Amino acid sequence: MSNYTHSTVPTQFVETNGIRFAYRRFGKKLGVPLVFNQHVLGNLDSWDPAVTDGLAQYREVILFNNAGVASSTGEIPETFAEMAKNAGAFVDALNLKQVDVLGFSIGSMVSQMIALQRPELVRKLVLVGSGPRNGEGIPLTPESQVIFTKKYTNPDDFWLEGFFTESPKSRIAGAAFLKRRDARTANRDTPNGDKVGAAQLVALQEWGKPVGERFEYLKQIKMPVLVVNGKSDIIFYTANSPILFQYLPDAQLILYPDAAHGSLYQYPELFVEHVNLSFADKKELHSLEFDRRTLQKSAA
Repeated sequence: MSNYTHSTVPTQFVETNGIRFAYRRFGKKLGVPLVFNQHVLGNLDSWDPAVTDGLAQYREVILFNNAGVASSTGEIPETFAEMAKNAGAFVDALNLKQVDVLGFSIGSMVSQMIALQRPELVRKLVLVGSGPRNGEGIPLTPESQVIFTKKYTNPDDFWLEGFFTESPKSRIAGAAFLKRRDARTANRDTPNGDKVGAAQLVALQEWGKPVGERFEYLKQIKMPVLVVNGKSDIIFYTANSPILFQYLPDAQLILYPDAAHGSLYQYPELFVEHVNLSFADKKELHSLEFDRRTLQKSAA
């Protein structure tokens, strides 16, 4: 297992197709690596260490910036399909033949396209805070339009309102997430410029347009999929998650109570457990149980 954690792992770079991708790679080098696809306006430092370090105890984790995002070079495509092609090229540049893929928010739309374009590359898929093409409230819900156009004195309030519910319990969890997110102080990633959000919004608008019979494309994503969301997502309505569950041939669905778009950050330990248990085969389950016992002994 790598001695690096979310807060200490160095940023590396790999170049392919004229794009210099920034990435961080750490965790236990056992089995199939897990590649993360980020939410709107996110970069390498936007992930929750409780999630990444939690999953890295059992597998190798790879975080990366897609083309044009933060410290990666290149132009940001204006469709999720093109973003997916770049993501596939990044995985190829690491000489990986098969990966698991986790996508959060718009990263989940990119992940759907990776699975469609490169089914031989993707073993299993995690879709968090997701929605299908032409789904309910996509591209923007009335609530998300308010959040994205509002002028915030404290930028963190943008994430609290978008990712968490208004309940005291959820907002306390949100504040704890922000503290974990910002814990890394050295070698932080490059902030995103205005062009990033603009291009991602165009891609989201394209995702809202109908193509063929509604939701039928999901039937072509045949690998196992874990669909996760909060019960009260206002960015991509929670109603989209049962649609994904219904149309994906091999899907599981988990909805967390009193949670919104950032459900994985409100319940990080539970989310890690669900990902591990949902995607492990018998051999991996044995390894997970062995590792869990070892960790418990170390903590005692």
